[in-house]
Amino acid sequence: MSAPARPAGALRLTWLHTRYQVVETLRVPVVVVSTAVFPALILAVFVVPQAASMSPLGATAAVAQLAVFSAMSVSLFTHGAGTAEDRALPWDTHLRTLPVGAGPRFAARVLMGAFFTVLGLVPLLVLAALVTDATTTPARFVAGLGGLLLAGLPLLAMGLAIGYSVPAKAALALAQVLLLPLAFAGGLFLPPEAMPDWLAAISTWTPTRAGRDLVVGAATGTHVPSTALPVVVGWTVLLGVLAVWAIRRDQGRRFR
Repeated sequence: MSAPARPAGALRLTWLHTRYQVVETLRVPVVVVSTAVFPALILAVFVVPQAASMSPLGATAAVAQLAVFSAMSVSLFTHGAGTAEDRALPWDTHLRTLPVGAGPRFAARVLMGAFFTVLGLVPLLVLAALVTDATTTPARFVAGLGGLLLAGLPLLAMGLAIGYSVPAKAALALAQVLLLPLAFAGGLFLPPEAMPDWLAAISTWTPTRAGRDLVVGAATGTHVPSTALPVVVGWTVLLGVLAVWAIRRDQGRRFR
């Protein structure tokens, strides 16, 4: 059995694991390019051609939506498929035998996801500032980041639940299957106002739509639907319980 590390040692181990995981991921160029470029590419393809006819409010909302998409992509592929791939490696089994708790490795994976989420946001925000009329105030920008943090909680839990419950190939396939449907249903590509009534009704109860409403409302200063926060909290609890169950089941299997 592993023993929890002391606070100072846990922080150092968390930093070491974070650095290791980031460096390992950066060695795969396709992962870095897709993470950093894909959200900005979607902006260039779907938003920029309409930029002349979009109001500053509409352009800002579009950028906020794509920020949520960036966070979802990282959660599904980094926390989901990436975790499943790591579980299949002998190195992961070796780490579990060391006399430290699982906390530093788990915290490092969360921090790595945050790093790549920021990596995807930077090109998106730069391109939006250069070629669209998107605008916000410093206070709303900070509020938008806070909303993105909240919106990312159920997505993080979803990714971890996938990563610890299925094999690597199945995790990658599941991430690919979930990405676009959740994006469309959540209004990350198509504004909810443009959805048919039946899709809008379903969309309200998805974690991506609720997260999108929180981030857009915070970044633009517009009204946030009353359902947004309860839906985010509900999905976070539900997917969090599923993730904890998957993690404990995986640990139990490895130490039998």
